[in-house]
Amino acid sequence: MNYKFFSNTKCEYFPCHKTNDPENFNCLFCYCPLYALKDKCGGNFRYSEKGIKDCTNCTLPHIRKNYDYIINKFKDIVEITKLDPK
Repeated sequence: MNYKFFSNTKCEYFPCHKTNDPENFNCLFCYCPLYALKDKCGGNFRYSEKGIKDCTNCTLPHIRKNYDYIINKFKDIVEITKLDPK
């Protein structure tokens, strides 16, 4: 299933997070689609003193086996992007 994995080893930022397994570092979700889910993303993040989400220590979107987890979270992303009924 090639559509679930892409590794851009020529990227100047590769790998963008510390890893012991660069051969399996998935770049498909270079910018994490789960960022907007705040504390419901499931990743290893923290909030800075200014309240900014810091994902420096999170590799959730870069682990090959997590493709299905991320895709299944899109229903949650849809929910937070809906207009509030007035």
